[in-house]
Amino acid sequence: MKIQKLTEAHRPKAYALLRRAFPGSEYEATLVEKLHENGKPLHEWVCLHTGKAIAYIAFSNAFNGRNLCGLHLAPMAVAPDFQRQGVGAELLRFALRQEEIKSQPLFVLGEPSYYIRFGFERCNTPICPYDKNNAHFLSLHNNDSSNFTVGYESEFKSAAKASKKPKVNNTAKPKQKKRR
Repeated sequence: MKIQKLTEAHRPKAYALLRRAFPGSEYEATLVEKLHENGKPLHEWVCLHTGKAIAYIAFSNAFNGRNLCGLHLAPMAVAPDFQRQGVGAELLRFALRQEEIKSQPLFVLGEPSYYIRFGFERCNTPICPYDKNNAHFLSLHNNDSSNFTVGYESEFKSAAKASKKPKVNNTAKPKQKKRR
């Protein structure tokens, strides 16, 4: 198993991994594809095993208004056949030791019981626009107590719109009203 920065050559493997790790959702792969297409700055690593991408992690910019205020951890994925074997934990620990990551406030929208193991804490500020009451929004190295709504790269919204499946056309006959 080898962890390395994601190269352009490995991008298709990362997109395929995101689709396997999140079955039924195109959002995560679409998000990363759009961030790459639009040249947005990302800190990202991939875990390779026998030439196959088995885990991926990315950090994108977080904003307070137009000012950079840290990084968002999203997405993080592990191939289904490698889950619950410590691969994701190893990749996250590796990323958290990298110079460009360890010196920044970090934010993640995820399962608190998982991320708390790595030093993340629940946070009241900033406010996450995607999580009512910040119940699943955590931070690490966040010393800013000012009250604001944290911003994301625009691709987080555009990926959501692009990845939504069209509504299924219901061809069933509507119920008829009872006649009196």
